[in-house]
Amino acid sequence: MRPLKIGVQLPEVEREVRWPEYRDLARLVEDAGFDSIWLGDHLLYRNPDGSARGPWEAFSMLAAIAAVTERVELGPLVASTAFHSPVMMAKKAVTIDEISGGRFILGIGAGWNEIEFRGFGFPYDYRASRFEEAAGVIRRLLAGERVDHDSRFYRIEGGEIHPAGPRPGGPPVMVGSMGERVLAATLPWVDAWNSWFAWYGNTVAGLRDLLARLDGACERAGRDPATLQRTVAVHVAAPGARGRVYGAEEHSGAEALPGPVERIAEHLEAVAGLGVAHVQLVIDPIDASGVEWAAGILGAL
Repeated sequence: MRPLKIGVQLPEVEREVRWPEYRDLARLVEDAGFDSIWLGDHLLYRNPDGSARGPWEAFSMLAAIAAVTERVELGPLVASTAFHSPVMMAKKAVTIDEISGGRFILGIGAGWNEIEFRGFGFPYDYRASRFEEAAGVIRRLLAGERVDHDSRFYRIEGGEIHPAGPRPGGPPVMVGSMGERVLAATLPWVDAWNSWFAWYGNTVAGLRDLLARLDGACERAGRDPATLQRTVAVHVAAPGARGRVYGAEEHSGAEALPGPVERIAEHLEAVAGLGVAHVQLVIDPIDASGVEWAAGILGAL
């Protein structure tokens, strides 16, 4: 079995990681045979004691990773439309798709962490409404349209993306959400959907239930569920796991799957059996040793 694509999420705020390590990890992931590389699109987290931590800006880092890899797909898991104007998000996506030679996947969502919204001056109110507008503009721009849009949150006069990227219609778009309005705005047209592991408890049974809910949302949106690619994050514990640090407890909240790699492979086979086409491994620890251990999962599959 190996029709299931398997990717790796690189570090976010588990520790401070500099560009040379990101570069080396990205090359290691590609050389190990994984299919994709992912980065969270976040800006700032606040620790309980009031101190701060944060990752590098995701689109800049993805562009750099695109330039030092040759085969793997890559994208944000997922990018908040609130942090980028819709025209600039489309422009960045097409630019990275060009740098990568058509390997970019644009993951989008509405965002959730109020601390970074406030800290970077982005409005936190009406997040679903803002997302609905932004997603519609992004869809039209990637399709090659000239966009005039004047509504509640965005005013765009003659927006266009030039030069065009390497793929007609732009890079594929993946929505990461279970929000009713976010799904209603995107399921009619997006290529793929993504779930973070905590949303389904990191279990096969939980995923089965979540996918049933997704099928219902597709039907309400007029989308044949069979035409939507399903992707999910899976949290795994390598030897030396220390407990991976995330932005907020509600976005961790599920036990990592322990090894051996054969056990992880069986879990991924069950996930694939539910119709999932692509998984993002969230590895603890996310360093060279963790990636090298996770490469054994590919062999077990």
